[in-house]
Amino acid sequence: MRGAESNRFVLTHENQYFIVTWPPSTKALLGPLSLALQTGETHQSRRKLLAQAFLPRALSGYIAAMEDITQRYLKSWEEQRSLTWYPELRNYTFDIACKLLVGFDAGSQTRLGHLFEVWCEGLFSLPLNFPWTRFGRALKARDLMLKELKSIIRDRQQSTDPGNDALGLLIQARDEAGDRLTLEELKDQILLLLFAGHETLTSAIASFCLLMAQHPQIFERVRQEQQQFLWDAPLTLEQLKQMSYLEQVLKEVLRLIPPVGGGFREVLQTCEHNGFCIPSGWNVLYQIGPTHKDEAVYPQPDLFDPDRFNPERTASLEEQKYGYVPFGGGIRECIGKEFARLEMKLFAVHLARHYEWKLLPQDLEMVTIPTPRPGDGLKVEFLPLQKTS
Repeated sequence: MRGAESNRFVLTHENQYFIVTWPPSTKALLGPLSLALQTGETHQSRRKLLAQAFLPRALSGYIAAMEDITQRYLKSWEEQRSLTWYPELRNYTFDIACKLLVGFDAGSQTRLGHLFEVWCEGLFSLPLNFPWTRFGRALKARDLMLKELKSIIRDRQQSTDPGNDALGLLIQARDEAGDRLTLEELKDQILLLLFAGHETLTSAIASFCLLMAQHPQIFERVRQEQQQFLWDAPLTLEQLKQMSYLEQVLKEVLRLIPPVGGGFREVLQTCEHNGFCIPSGWNVLYQIGPTHKDEAVYPQPDLFDPDRFNPERTASLEEQKYGYVPFGGGIRECIGKEFARLEMKLFAVHLARHYEWKLLPQDLEMVTIPTPRPGDGLKVEFLPLQKTS
């Protein structure tokens, strides 16, 4: 299924005609209590609890730690000068996810970080459970990660101060009936949040870095917009909201190279759409990438043009609400959407203010599974911005 009309049909008939499903390997590795697999009332009640970690008040509290980690990585890349950026960006987003979700530093360099990479590699693999397969190694990594997460969660639950990161907020969160997330639920949900705050976000940030190197005139406009703001003041949500051109650029990045290709649904009951019968028991894949290339909505869809999202030109896009779905839509829209947008924007601001980079000779063909990334890992020369007098 592709296009705004088809997306609307799939995403607004959740639990009526369609129910979420995933490939067998993904189901097994996310775990039965993961929000991604929950349905109906359980999904709705758990989603409300998890959403408390992504409210504006919580996001504001994350900015200082995000900035600290960002500046540390930028300094390291400046010292390296020439680097393969994609693996570094994976470490960067995982460090932020670990700090803000479970409260520990330099997560990418820990045992949990190494296990997490093995786990990610198996998410979309053949579900053959042998010690030498990606899936088999990923299942073992999941068991070891859950043991580590159990220990972290137990310590927090017994502490007088559970903390103000996502884990601390989730430990304290209660639903309308006064119930809390159980230890088993917390383990699966934190694993999902680490994945969501890392894999797809790395892809989006890498795509931004690639496209800015390929379109320097657009990045120059991003830089010019930054001249309106005080650079020595800490960033705030309010200030980030005022960066309208950067917002357009990031929207266009997510349109042209969406981190997620689509979403799977199982057909609960036979239905009809555009004259086609969709039988009960079939699987449906709603497609994000082809939807974002619909020429009726996006003229010259392969052109990188942030002005598509200029407020003066977006009236027609508003009518096509389900024609722009980088975060999905309906009741299963990405719960960490605002966290991802915050991290992308903050990262882009620091790059625009202080750095420039050039692509080195390499293969830029995109590898798309599990998320899009340049084939050779995005090799760049990374330099501090030369100040003009």
